[in-house]
Parts: sequence; C-alpha cells; structure tokens
Amino acid sequence: MKKFIIIILAILTITSCKSDDEGSEPTFGNITLDFKNTIENNNIEFETNTYTNGSGETYKISELKYIISNVVLIKANGEEFKYPVDEGYFLINEEGIESKKISLLDIPVGDYTKIRFGVGVDQSKYPLNGMANFIPTAEESGMLWSWSAGYKFIKFEGTYGDTDAPFLIHVGSHGTALDNYKEVTLDLTSTLKVITSKASEIAVNVDVAKIFDSTNTHSFADKSDVQVDPVRAPKIAENISTMFTITGVSN
Repeated sequence: MKKFIIIILAILTITSCKSDDEGSEPTFGNITLDFKNTIENNNIEFETNTYTNGSGETYKISELKYIISNVVLIKANGEEFKYPVDEGYFLINEEGIESKKISLLDIPVGDYTKIRFGVGVDQSKYPLNGMANFIPTAEESGMLWSWSAGYKFIKFEGTYGDTDAPFLIHVGSHGTALDNYKEVTLDLTSTLKVITSKASEIAVNVDVAKIFDSTNTHSFADKSDVQVDPVRAPKIAENISTMFTITGVSN
C-alpha cells in the first residue's frame, strides 16, 4: 500500500511540474531603434552633397556623431520601463551602419505608446562616473574633450561657403555650470507590441538641418567653431533636441 501511495505521489508531482512548465511563458522581448540621419528627407552624403541652411549658407558634411542615452518606453497608462542605465549609452555614427541600429534586450512584454531618451550624458554620470563600458567607445570616436572636461554630445563637422572653410560644432556639458543634456519624448506612430517571438522596431528620423534652424537659428557668419561656448552651445543643444521624429513601428 505504501509503495502504491509513493507511486501516485510521484505521478502527481511530475504532472504538476509539467503543468507549471507549460503555463510559464517568457515575459521579455527585444526591440531595435533604427536611426536615419537625413536632410530634406534624403540620406546624408559626406563631402559630396552640398546643403544650404536657413541663412542661405552652403555647407558639406564630413562627420556626424551623437550620443543617445537613458531610453524609457512608456505605456498608454503612463507605466514606464527604464532601460538599465549602465548599459544604456549609445554612439550613433553616420559612417557606421551598425551603430545606427540600437538593440535593446529584455524589454518587458506589453504595449507601448511613447519613447523617451536623452541626447548626451546626464549630470548624474558626468563627466565620467560609472560608465566604464562606454568610455572606450567615446574615447576612440573622439567624443571626449578630456578626462576632466567630459563628453561631446554631438560632433558635427564639415566645410562651408565657396572657399570650403572648415566648420566645427561640438556640443556637450561642461561641469555643472553648463548643462546641455536634453531629453526627448516622442509619440509612437502606432502601438509598439513587445512580444517574445520576434524583435520589434522603431524607426527614428533625425533631421540634421535642424542643428542650424529650429527653435533657434545658427549661421556660420555668427560662428563657425562652436565648442565650449556658454551662449551658442545651449541654443544649438535646444535645436538638436528637436531633430527626432518617429516615422514607423514594426511589430
């Protein structure tokens, strides 16, 4: 009788475990943020295409890099998922195709309607606090002024005018006195459904022309070399925060 009871209990235990295994489903999925840098809805061409800003000045581009950070996905009810901060700093490099696709792993399944992210590095990580994984990338890409001064949030360079004079726009924060970090919140064009079976994608258009013409206007006649500039850099940082729009969601 005891042997029979033991066998029955063993069968019930196995059945229960199997049922639990069948009932448990993965609760995380992956998404990709696909950044497309454009001017007048066309892809950027380095050093060959000539563009004209709102001040009527012509220019060519030779380099475009910027930092994206602190990604947050937001549901319709306001619930937020904040991507792990220490893994959440990314360098977008126009010359690097792979860099323009940011892979975000282990996102809780669900429906999301908005996204928020930073452009640059926020004060809590400034200048080089707790970002050991990202520092080598920034250093190799020329996105650091120095170990004491911190990061360049955007590096935008090229030539302008008939004489091909060089221009240089490097915007970042400088200690706590000049904070040019900006956050951008965007509505998605449709609901992002994060599921476990495949990765979803958010397409982000980046209108580079807004560096010159948006909330503020910047011309080469005003200044062609903007770096540690307490007047012009904050205005350009405001412009940069308006460059981004969501153009599509693929589930």
